[in-house]
Amino acid sequence: MAGSKNYFNSISDNWDKMREEFFGTEVREFAFELAKVEKGKIAVDIGAGTGFITEGLLKENLNVIAVDQAENMVRTLNDRYRKNSNFTCYQGNSENLPIEDNSCDYAFANMYLHHVENPLIAIKEIYRILKPGGKVIITDLDEHTYEFLKKEQFDIWMGFNRNKMSEWYKTAGFSNINIKSIGEKCKSKSTCSCSTAEISIFAAFGIK
Repeated sequence: MAGSKNYFNSISDNWDKMREEFFGTEVREFAFELAKVEKGKIAVDIGAGTGFITEGLLKENLNVIAVDQAENMVRTLNDRYRKNSNFTCYQGNSENLPIEDNSCDYAFANMYLHHVENPLIAIKEIYRILKPGGKVIITDLDEHTYEFLKKEQFDIWMGFNRNKMSEWYKTAGFSNINIKSIGEKCKSKSTCSCSTAEISIFAAFGIK
């Protein structure tokens, strides 16, 4: 994960613009609708980046815990949202989230899992921090063949097979699993502009 962490530290100042080029707010809206978020509840934004999901959750009047592995992302998050009494932020990684057991109502992880070395461990960690009845929504990439993303953006996984995602959810202990397309694509150009990725995005839902 060191390569991924260093990469996100290096691009933190440009991440907002990059994210807008990759995908739009439809991803966030779809995830919130799928979760049926309720104000006053506790939500975790895992791999929060500069706060794409966090921003939306705060607007919906949820209490938000944002977690990211990159120090520069955490610094940006704190600069933006620390004056909001509903916001808390931690630096942490996928295998050891700095959050108590059975403490959260929702867990969101947007474009996070394909940077994780062991997705099953990450999903088990999400299960651990959710309250009984808590909901997970992972939004990420379907399987693809764009090798340049591994080299240029330090992706570890070239997207995910939805059946495999369902299997990981079941192994972690989740029920009511529902994995569906959000109807949007993630777009990214290689640095040489010789290849353009257009990859469908799924949302994977489960209940503890």
